Order: sequence, then structure tokens, then C-alpha cells
Amino acid sequence: MNGSVDRLDHRTRPRGRGFGRTVVGEGQLLRHDTYTRVLHWGVAIFFVLALLSGFALYTPWLYSALTPAFGGGPMTRVLHPWFSLGFVIIFAFQLVNWLAPMTWTRADGRWMRRMKQYVTHADAREPEDVDFFNGGQKLYFWAIVASAVVFLVSGIPLWFPETFGRIGVAISYVLHDLAALVMLGGFIVHVYEATAAMPGTFRSMTRGTVERRWAWTHHPAWYRRVTGRQPPANERT
Repeated sequence: MNGSVDRLDHRTRPRGRGFGRTVVGEGQLLRHDTYTRVLHWGVAIFFVLALLSGFALYTPWLYSALTPAFGGGPMTRVLHPWFSLGFVIIFAFQLVNWLAPMTWTRADGRWMRRMKQYVTHADAREPEDVDFFNGGQKLYFWAIVASAVVFLVSGIPLWFPETFGRIGVAISYVLHDLAALVMLGGFIVHVYEATAAMPGTFRSMTRGTVERRWAWTHHPAWYRRVTGRQPPANERT
């Protein structure tokens, strides 16, 4: 271990510095600092809780299986909107945290035109201009942002149905379900990409670091930006 601690890319977290410590070992780069990882897992936990409690209320055949975990049917009804609100609030902090690196660029448009090559693993390494996030990651992020807004706005009439009337509640049910389905689909893809599809990615959200070879393979522009050089032979794919 080279003793480097808290070496971070300033574009990944403009605020919240000094929160926690991440040790960066030999041959590694800091990918996500402690603040980012806490936000990520907070979002994930509240999303899963909102998802499961929502399934329990929405799906009769899951009601008896899931509601006991939340203290019964009435308590599930009480907790679900609070789980959802927790998800939205923490994700809002993540939005601010990642606003700069998630900004769309021309490189992302070029990446989208090559999505087939990415999905089929036709190339051994990502294009030279892929920075901290690629176009697909940014598309997923902004889809979740839009879905979270719809999720929140449509959830309010469901929380207070007597205030919004039958038609408002009926429309909200449709929008709420659609937003939830979009986020669920994205969540499944996200978990796959972070584990089976790209080995080494998951540890960036647990330990905060990635191998330099991983960085060069999946985010060449970010690698060059944080190291200031091209990779030596032992760090190339």
C-alpha cells in the first residue's frame, strides 16, 4: 500500500469534503469517496424499501408475503410514503453531488451511437473520450432523476387522496406505477452492470477504489485526467 489517503477527483464531489477517509492502495485510483458511497447506499436502501412496501400494497398475491416484514398491512401503508420520501431526498443530494460529472457532452452522444458495441462487448476498451461516466450511465442517471420527480409528484395525491379527488388519484396511480417500473428496470440493469458485466465496479461503491487497469479499460479520459499520463504497459488491457 502506498499510504495515499483521500486522493479524489474534485469533479466527483464538489461538496462534503472531509467526510470519512478512503485508503488508496498501490495500483489503485479513488473512484468514489466516503460521502458519495454513503449517499449511494442510502438511495439504494430507501429505494428497495419503497419498492418492496409498494409491491406489498399494489399486488394482492404479495400482500401476505411482504407486509409482515413491515409490521402488517396498515403499518406498510404508513411506512411506504416515508420510504419513498427518504429515497427522493437522499437522491436529491446525490443529484447535487454528481451534477458536474453527469453533465451531457458531445462524447456522450458519440458513445450512444456505439451502444451496440458496448452491449456486445465488441471492443476490449472504451473509446478514448469516455470520462468519469459514459453516456449510458448518464442516460440512466437522468432517467432516474425524471422518474423520481414523477414518482414524488404522483405520490402526493396517493398520500392525501381526500384532497385531490378521484380523478387526480386515478391519474396519479398510473404515473406512479410507470415511474416505479422505469426505476425498477433501470435498477436491474444497474445491478447487472455493476457486478457481472463489469467486474471490479462493485468495489468502487464499497471500498471506494478501482484498479488502474479497470480505470483505463472503462474510462480512459478519466484515467488520463487524474494520472496526467498514458498508462504503462502493466496497466493496459
